Amino acid sequence: MRTIRVTGKARLRVKPDMTRITVTAEKTYPEYGEALKGSAEDTARLGELLAEFGFERADLKTLEFNVDTEYEGYNENGVYKQRLVGYRARHVMKVEFDSDNDRLGRILYALANCPVKPEFRISYTVKDPESAKNELLAGAVKDASEKAAVLTQAAGVKPKWIRSINYSQAQLDFEVRPVNRIMAENCAPMAAKAGSYDMDLEPEDIEVSDTVTVLWEIG
Repeated sequence: MRTIRVTGKARLRVKPDMTRITVTAEKTYPEYGEALKGSAEDTARLGELLAEFGFERADLKTLEFNVDTEYEGYNENGVYKQRLVGYRARHVMKVEFDSDNDRLGRILYALANCPVKPEFRISYTVKDPESAKNELLAGAVKDASEKAAVLTQAAGVKPKWIRSINYSQAQLDFEVRPVNRIMAENCAPMAAKAGSYDMDLEPEDIEVSDTVTVLWEIG
């Protein structure tokens, strides 16, 4: 059995339609139990704050949570030593909504002025990544078919039927990150009006690519 294996490639540009705010609440406590309790209280405060903008508590998703020991160095009689300072709780969360700069400005203003004083970043993604993935795979298969037609014609043979199709199954990154990091205490210079920041952001298109390998039997 004679075969030909061809890899097709496709690129796709997708306009982002979802805004993602990633919030990091981080604080050090003297005791481990206090760190767990304090982090839970801060998360509850953030959930209550977001509820004012129409979010459900379940809309605030946890991406990462950990409690680590924190030490500081000191010098004692010329000898460097370390002592336990406490336990640092770090909770990374995200919330997503249909892109709306007015709503984004009001949410960021509330986050910057809430007692938790979190760090946050803004990114953009797509509501329906599966449709984009399917369109990308279809484009890659089409590219493989066109290449196979050229190659078999040049070789004086014809493709009969497909024996197998394999695709990369890569984790595609449908996210653009125009604002990587904002600290609550650094928000003062941002233009504010009536409890909102003036956010005039237009994210660039998201560009993704994928490959598909098709095996034809030829004759």
